[in-house]
Amino acid sequence: MTMPDAPLGQPSPPRRRVWADLGPRIGSAVVLIALTASALYIGGAFFALVVSLVFAGAYREWETMVSRAPLTPFGWMLIAAVALSGLVYPFAGISASIAIIALACVLALLARGEGMWWRVAGLVLFGAVIIAAQALRGTSFSGVWAGLYLGTVVWMTDSAAFFTGRQIGGEKLAPDISPSKTWSGALGGLALGTTAGLVVWILVSDSPWWIGLLLSAAISVLGQLGDLCESAVKRHFRVKDSGDIIPGHGGLMDRLDSLTLSVLLVVAIGAMHAGWGAVAEGLLYW
Repeated sequence: MTMPDAPLGQPSPPRRRVWADLGPRIGSAVVLIALTASALYIGGAFFALVVSLVFAGAYREWETMVSRAPLTPFGWMLIAAVALSGLVYPFAGISASIAIIALACVLALLARGEGMWWRVAGLVLFGAVIIAAQALRGTSFSGVWAGLYLGTVVWMTDSAAFFTGRQIGGEKLAPDISPSKTWSGALGGLALGTTAGLVVWILVSDSPWWIGLLLSAAISVLGQLGDLCESAVKRHFRVKDSGDIIPGHGGLMDRLDSLTLSVLLVVAIGAMHAGWGAVAEGLLYW
């Protein structure tokens, strides 16, 4: 007869949660929040510079991933084009930014090679996000409040999903795409992200609270969908993290994935409501 490993009736030790990366995650988050807040407040060319460099860095990770090879001079040229598309926005407007991204896409198509269409998709996506972020900030102080509102929903959703998922666990959200994500994390992120967004909405906007509630919930859901989309792309290319530039978080893409679809949504809403020149006002004031 085989003897049991432990006496009957004694509970098995609880599964330990792994929090070794908590310190680096918090430290990196503090630095990122401080940089984002400073850029939002200062605005103008400084905001354009920060946004351009950050998303050019994200495209650098994308270029390496989809080309499955070390960066080439042509890859660096595409990265520079992404950065330039953001740098020219405050001075030459959206037309110049679109023209630069369009030219980069044409060059990527002419160059062909592995990952050609993925390259084009990355150029279009990051170019659109750079334009959207600057349109949301605009030139008025309303852009600061709009950025604060969006950032609060996205980051609180991310944080709550991370902590709730690790602490509670449970059924996987999308095991074929991201085995670490759970339904408990997704619902926790939705709850806290929506609540935090509603609080900021009430503080910075005199518009009806229910509009803030619906917008916050939509931003939270889209943020998590953006995270899943990036996970699906990484799984397609068999990459665990897009990079390692941010301690505890991985690459820039890993940190910005929740923002991409969300910023496109709020800019579309703001532009449709009040026009391209008043995106922040169109988002916040109804």
